Amino acid sequence: MPAAGPTSKDGAMCQAAARGGAGGIVTKTISVRPADVPRPSMAEIKGGFLNTELWSELPKEQWLKKEYKMARETGLPVIISLGYTADQIAELAPRVRPFADALELSTHYVGNDLSPMVRALRAAKAAVQVPVFMKLSPHPNIQDIAVALENAGADGLVMINSFGPCMAIDVESGLPLMGSREGYGWLSGAAIKPLAVRCVYDAAKVVKIPIFGLGGIASGRDAAEMFMAGASAVQVCTAGILRGPDIYGKIVKELEEFLDGHGYADLAGIKGLVHRRMTGRLFRTTADAPAVDQRECNLCGLCQTSCVYHAISCSGELVIDARKCFGCGLCVTRCPQKALTLPGQD
Repeated sequence: MPAAGPTSKDGAMCQAAARGGAGGIVTKTISVRPADVPRPSMAEIKGGFLNTELWSELPKEQWLKKEYKMARETGLPVIISLGYTADQIAELAPRVRPFADALELSTHYVGNDLSPMVRALRAAKAAVQVPVFMKLSPHPNIQDIAVALENAGADGLVMINSFGPCMAIDVESGLPLMGSREGYGWLSGAAIKPLAVRCVYDAAKVVKIPIFGLGGIASGRDAAEMFMAGASAVQVCTAGILRGPDIYGKIVKELEEFLDGHGYADLAGIKGLVHRRMTGRLFRTTADAPAVDQRECNLCGLCQTSCVYHAISCSGELVIDARKCFGCGLCVTRCPQKALTLPGQD
């Protein structure tokens, strides 16, 4: 489903997401006043995406009068995102209640004191009977926060929000790419996927409530990775911006192909899989050289170029010198033909 952001910035975009194959709608976060968004506000960077997006630039009255009705017309479940403080959420939650199948609270809070998030959650729970999900930034103590919110009554967790602040500079002009006062922005896209997967994985170990995973999902394999970490559903933002609303259906199709190709009957087969596999995983500090499938290798030389241990040669066929190999695994991840396999990873 689209994550709260530009891909669900109004009712028309929500309907476009539905036509593109989304299984649910998460509307862009609103607050009591429209956002005054710094411009420029979005930029594609190498490996990721920067933004200075805030909450919706549309007034709440417009959402209540028009945009939420259009979102409901999709026939999909509608999760309404609200921010940010307990007082603001207490004002907004009763007004959006007629349109919401669930609420998502975006506190965008990065401090260590959990009370602002707990107060926001309790304000929403007091105002509505529908499920309330809490969207989390990538805190280092994500497990403590996840448990505290579950204990406080959260019906689910959404993770992760964009990471930052970050900065990128246009070297031609010498100015930041983002139009914020400091030149900072928030990082999303492929660059934060490993961080998002780690947060979902850690939280899934300590809570029983469902987790919505997001951060860098652009393909069916990305979605599968998030489900394996323990997510129950996934949201997409950056890929929806860069590739349009058809991305949702494309991810679904690719995910179905992945499941079929690997012999899984349904998502239950991969949900939380890494937790089960890690139980029997052997921790080691010794080197095991990768196995080579010579039928798949096309001698492109990428592995040899990046082997800092000089253990690989590509003369006639690919050869890995087990005496020199450090077992770092880089060559396996770089091979475009998937011709290399680490012991225990097949």
